[in-house]
Amino acid sequence: MSKKRHEELKKVIAEHDYNYYVLDKPTITDYEYDQLFNELLKLEKSDKNLDLSDSPSQRVGGKVLDSFKKVPHRIPMLSLSNSYSPEDIFEFDERIKKFLNTDKEVEYFCELKFDGLSMEIIYENGQLVRALTRGDGAVGEDVTENIKTIKSIPLKLKSSPEILEVRGEVLIFKKDFAELNETQQENGQQTFANPRNAAAGSMRQLDSSIAAARPLKFFGYALGLVEGKTFDTQEHIQEYFASHNIPTALKTNPDLVRLCKGPDAVVAYYHHIEKIRSSLPFDIDGIVIKVNSLRLQDDLGLVARSPRWATAAKFKPEQATTTVESIQIQVGRTGALTPVAIMNPVKVGGVTVTNATLHNQDEINRKDIRVGDTVIIQRAGDVIPEVVSVVLEKRPKNSKPFVMPTECPVCDSPVQKLEGEVVTRCVNPLCIAMVKESLKHFVARRAMNIDKVGDRLSETLVDQKLLTRFSDFYRLTKESILSLDRQGEKSAENIINSIENSKHPTLARFIFALGIRFVGEQTAKLLADHFVNIENFLKATEEQLLEVPEIGPKVAKSIGAWTADLRLVNEVNEMLELGVKITNPVRATEGALSGMSFLITGTLPVKRDDAKDVIEKNGGKILSSVSSKLSYLVVGDDPGSKVDKAQSLGVKIISWEELQKML
Repeated sequence: MSKKRHEELKKVIAEHDYNYYVLDKPTITDYEYDQLFNELLKLEKSDKNLDLSDSPSQRVGGKVLDSFKKVPHRIPMLSLSNSYSPEDIFEFDERIKKFLNTDKEVEYFCELKFDGLSMEIIYENGQLVRALTRGDGAVGEDVTENIKTIKSIPLKLKSSPEILEVRGEVLIFKKDFAELNETQQENGQQTFANPRNAAAGSMRQLDSSIAAARPLKFFGYALGLVEGKTFDTQEHIQEYFASHNIPTALKTNPDLVRLCKGPDAVVAYYHHIEKIRSSLPFDIDGIVIKVNSLRLQDDLGLVARSPRWATAAKFKPEQATTTVESIQIQVGRTGALTPVAIMNPVKVGGVTVTNATLHNQDEINRKDIRVGDTVIIQRAGDVIPEVVSVVLEKRPKNSKPFVMPTECPVCDSPVQKLEGEVVTRCVNPLCIAMVKESLKHFVARRAMNIDKVGDRLSETLVDQKLLTRFSDFYRLTKESILSLDRQGEKSAENIINSIENSKHPTLARFIFALGIRFVGEQTAKLLADHFVNIENFLKATEEQLLEVPEIGPKVAKSIGAWTADLRLVNEVNEMLELGVKITNPVRATEGALSGMSFLITGTLPVKRDDAKDVIEKNGGKILSSVSSKLSYLVVGDDPGSKVDKAQSLGVKIISWEELQKML
């Protein structure tokens, strides 16, 4: 019975993942999805004979590699020749017809040239078994564990050939990129230059939980090796991918790909995509033109290291020149001061740009950007304005280097820049700018999920003095909402109901909602698991915090500073008094391995996931790296460098057989 239900759940959850992550059309609520997912996890814990190879539970990440294994591509991943003008498209067509010795119009399959990281995903008998980066075209790096975390990629295909190598691009959407950079900035970490760099950096993480936390997407567009299936055209390949739920541009929007007879139709497509380029949700830098017939592709063959039957027609970078009128400072949720260039309005790629983030003092110094400068700007990631460089010969004679303020521009409190960070911060936790951003974070879907209170309403409530802290949400009344402009009876009722529905968060969600610096969703879950209730968490010393798996001195210090502030602790107590009831569905911790932590390296006699289940079922915890907090390193055949590190730290090393004796 459990096997049948497990197969049903895998199928249903996979369908919901496809609807949400590929079609962007969810058909159930987050709560309903979580219920299904939790049922799946319970089944997998209770029955060790279930097939987990294509289970959605394998997408959460957590496996940590010592290094990426180099693997040859069975068919080389070739690069395309590039051009930058429509005229080159006519020349490409002439070369094709000359080689084929024909005067007939050639049919081309035209698609987007994604600006991401090239990837090959390998299915054997329908099962995803490996994912390789392009590498040098002949040999790539095995990033299978990271690819599995991308929920839009099927782990198993229906009626698939024996071998199917899907080639495509890993990328990050523009909106997600902006949010990712904002998080990096708030945490004092370096921001990414563009979505492509962010996608590539995420794929090259040895810890797959980091990749799992990044908003990665995938689009398939070509084949590597195929055995057990034949295709006639490039269009047929795209249709096959789409029919097997492999994300494609065709599936996202059929208007983004086009079958073109002759070069005139290709040039028309080129201009069409160039026109809508800025409105696309992801980055592209041109179009790709392929001879549609695979038989003709074989006839055309290769020239050097590029296919003769395909080419890329790129777009020119979208840049413009303007002047910096002023540099203003914005204050974020964690007090991060971000300098923003306010510029003379200028059109870049059809969009009027008036400001651009300068990130931090180091970035300003590197580019030497000053008020009054004439600058070249472009839309980094095709959406976020970025200052590329300064036109020094046009710099005013009386210009002065820009220096970050020593006081917060919003609350006049002192600012500080901690050693090892690139960000300057306001030190006042009650700064109104920080309060506004903190309240927006508090109501977010993954935090307290007060879904009827958006950013604009949060700001209005603060401006009207109805909100100054978290607990004020639970003091709001229907009458106070109605006192605001453009708020009717039904709207006010919905807002109050939404606030009321938020009063039963899990401990992990509640801790995350508090907006403590460096405490993301995963860290909040570890804290909830360790401290069990909010009282224990608020009383925890830095020493106790350091006992939590994965938490180091920097995070412990940040949490300790937050819980040492009586104003913030009182906020939590007031929310509890106002009816917030925190639940904590933690896993059982009793068992022979209770209070111990483990890490596995090498090949064991059983599957690694099964070994982890045995440890957790008996009360043990799994860590992702070797540290002094680790109780035991479980070693199998061909272990990696973790053994040396464990020995240097005095961590006890045991075999699988010794672990079984402990049980």
